[in-house]
Amino acid sequence: MLEVGPRDGLQNEARALSPDDRIEFITRCADAGTRRIEAVSFVHPERVPQMAGAEEVMAGVPRREGVSYSGLVLNRRGLDRALAAGVDEVNVVVVASDTFCVRNQGRTTDEALDAWDGMAAAASDAGVPVSLTIAAAFGCPFEGETPPERVVEIARRAEAAGAFEVALADTIGVGVPAQVRDLTRRVRAAAPSPALRFHFHNTRNTGYANALTAVDEGVTVLDASAGGFGGCPFAPAATGNIATEDLLYALHRSGVETGIDLEAVAATGIWLGGLLGEPAPALLGRAGGFPA
Repeated sequence: MLEVGPRDGLQNEARALSPDDRIEFITRCADAGTRRIEAVSFVHPERVPQMAGAEEVMAGVPRREGVSYSGLVLNRRGLDRALAAGVDEVNVVVVASDTFCVRNQGRTTDEALDAWDGMAAAASDAGVPVSLTIAAAFGCPFEGETPPERVVEIARRAEAAGAFEVALADTIGVGVPAQVRDLTRRVRAAAPSPALRFHFHNTRNTGYANALTAVDEGVTVLDASAGGFGGCPFAPAATGNIATEDLLYALHRSGVETGIDLEAVAATGIWLGGLLGEPAPALLGRAGGFPA
């Protein structure tokens, strides 16, 4: 599992947390047994003020054996900052639709892919693994349905540039299990080398069904956000990520071992809601933790 709460969970919140609070959030996730954490985003603070101070956060996270911290980047400047800050992984985002990509990154999808090639090479030269997240892989808030052929094309580019992992992101939460199965099989056939990861939002209450479908298809890494917080500042009506604690509940009850303490994550979601001044969207968070 990849915990994305410290980045995607916080980037759309009205209240920006201090670097110290974000470090505490990340530490709580690591203490709960999470081994991959998307800790920061190296974007311009005027665009996403909630992500300001990424270098300060990275300087303060607990460095532990087996815990990997990733940083999200959109351009070469962000990549240079991420490498200088000492991230363990770099996650580059390319949006599958031109309209959304221009609004999110100021360039078309093809232009973002050209930039991706250079960033992937630079990360490889620095010895840092790089993944590519295909945003709006299931649908776009401006263009509607995303053609699966477009997602496959981007995945091929990711593999050719040496991505160790490709993530398919349902940025606005429009996907259903049938799409998950279809995209999983298409992408694996076209780009078999990178590992496949999924990023689901629960806008239409299909996020958990989609996640379990991905597991049925053999996917072993899912993004989730403690408390169920999250959203995209540039995607209208995009609601929170699937909640880490609720996903853990479904996985553990289905016999999938994660090594993560569900009760500790649920407590973290409640704690985070207190900092943000709003209750955690997670079902277990609203219930006050895991029922005995």
